Amino acid sequence: MIKTAKVFFFLILLSSCVPHKDILNFQGDSSLERNVSKINEEPYKIQVNDILYIDLKSTNSELVSLFGSSNQNQANVQYTESTTYFNGYSVDKQGFVNLPYLGKINVLGYTTNEISQKIKNELARFFVNQDEVFVNVKLAGFRYIILGEVNSTGTKYLFQNSVNIIEAVANAGDIPITGNRKQVQVLRRTKDGVKKYDIDFTKLDMFNSDVFYLEPNDIIYVPPIKQKTLGTGTNGIQTLTTVISALSLFTTTYLLFKRL
Repeated sequence: MIKTAKVFFFLILLSSCVPHKDILNFQGDSSLERNVSKINEEPYKIQVNDILYIDLKSTNSELVSLFGSSNQNQANVQYTESTTYFNGYSVDKQGFVNLPYLGKINVLGYTTNEISQKIKNELARFFVNQDEVFVNVKLAGFRYIILGEVNSTGTKYLFQNSVNIIEAVANAGDIPITGNRKQVQVLRRTKDGVKKYDIDFTKLDMFNSDVFYLEPNDIIYVPPIKQKTLGTGTNGIQTLTTVISALSLFTTTYLLFKRL
């Protein structure tokens, strides 16, 4: 019976170790890299609850200051989630932002470049020459949520125009050995409801995924590998320790009952 138990635990040892190929990213023949198609990133269109950073610059600093902007050098300003939230312009449920003197402007479904032009057109009644004013519109921080088997979960912000999933995961401290790199999930809210996409980080063709470039408010979930759920360890040493402990307990229990 003890021999049977040893065989059983040996099989557990073999099945519970994480294969080396399952923890390597971007696997594939390097000669095939040229076949990875170039991602034609479509400009992001503003959605409800987005926060916009809107800045106006002009030679007429007094007039521009009425709109809450200035010509001062802002290179030393430290932007954080809180400063962008309180200083930015939130898109309301109807898709409008409310700007000083200009009133409500519809921005829902428009790109930042299109919104810049719309604001510039509205400013025509204040500026004789539109070329005298420069309008800068950006997303006030790229927000996403990451959960599961990463080293730092939670709501994350990146202050850049676009974010791909590699940057998002790296910003969360990468995926540890307990994370399932083959089934990283992206949940995205669309007008047709919530959609779920799977990305395999171990494959080079992940760069061709429809969700390689994220959209604001996307949710990333990294599920655990089966070995973590079973609690048998994620590498050979951990698994061997678990098996030896279980085998020792089984043997001791068996000998005690045999003496009775």
